[in-house]
Amino acid sequence: MPNQHSPRRARIAFSDSAAKQVEEITDEAELHALDRTLVVISVNPDIGEPIPGDTTGPRLRQYADEVEQVRVLYFVTALRTVVVVAYIEV
Repeated sequence: MPNQHSPRRARIAFSDSAAKQVEEITDEAELHALDRTLVVISVNPDIGEPIPGDTTGPRLRQYADEVEQVRVLYFVTALRTVVVVAYIEV
């Protein structure tokens, strides 16, 4: 019988500044909203919109979840296995 697993999710990593932003979030509802948003991005890293700019480095994307009121700036590694979060608004 074929294995019916869902697609593999990308791992989430944080830049130093994004990690500091997460540490400063104390409201449980905001942490829960951020967690749900990060799951969405890890399942489909292409969900965010590309941010116009320099193409010499990793291409920044932004994903805004209007329901959760969370905005995340991130880039995806070349092998598409890691999403690096650069900035968070909750």
